[in-house]
Amino acid sequence: MFDWSKRFFALPHESKMLAPFPDSRTHHRGYTFPGREKLPDLGDSAEIPLPSVKESFDIGREDDDLMPNIWPPDHILPGFKESCLAFYWKCHEVEKNILRALALGFGLEEEWLVKHHRMPDNDLRLQHYPSISLESVLTNKVARISNHTDYATLTVLFQDNVGGLEVEDPNEPGRYMAVPPIPNSIIVNAADFLRRWSNDTIRSPMHGVRVPQDAVMKDGMLPDRYSIPYFCAADFSTVVDVIPGTWSADYPKKYEPNSVGQYVLKRLVDGY
Repeated sequence: MFDWSKRFFALPHESKMLAPFPDSRTHHRGYTFPGREKLPDLGDSAEIPLPSVKESFDIGREDDDLMPNIWPPDHILPGFKESCLAFYWKCHEVEKNILRALALGFGLEEEWLVKHHRMPDNDLRLQHYPSISLESVLTNKVARISNHTDYATLTVLFQDNVGGLEVEDPNEPGRYMAVPPIPNSIIVNAADFLRRWSNDTIRSPMHGVRVPQDAVMKDGMLPDRYSIPYFCAADFSTVVDVIPGTWSADYPKKYEPNSVGQYVLKRLVDGY
């Protein structure tokens, strides 16, 4: 899949723009050129988000009437569509196994969370961080991607061997720790809706991409970086209350029942 990603982003800009991200900010599909995505809304955080330098391509299920896929013409990159869709559904199987493990951890029936993720209303994103100067990152002129939280249930992340991913220390706000690539592994990242859903039992960590610890550079330039996040959301049509067992008389519910679709779509609009 990384090979397909590299081949897509190596296409001329004009070819990639044959599958453009729509002007509608709720249609989260197709190609996004560098600078199109807005800076994240960090709420009351004192951090000042930096301009993010990356390009991406978003894919969903083919039968999604709300957000149909936007593909480049077949002759541009033959086999690209089929490979993306096959990988999308493999990621969905991984997602379901993670949800089963979470449900057991909450003391629930194994399929409890899977039942809320039937559709699936998910987003597979190919991401490319072009080579940029080390100086521009160290002087906080830009970031490969600014610090942010994800917003659905969870994210399954594949990263190449370049590195640079950092996550905020949950015990020391403002301190970021490197998340180095581990061969043949994935990263599972809790997102904001899961935080609400679990009544803050599981937190969604702030994270971003900056300078890798062992960056191999040429002429002061950071190398290209590729990653593939799979953003997992509960079915848009459902309204969920906080997970049973995460609240009590001594620890009451912090959140009202919420529509998955309304919450996720609002976050999508805020990001573009």
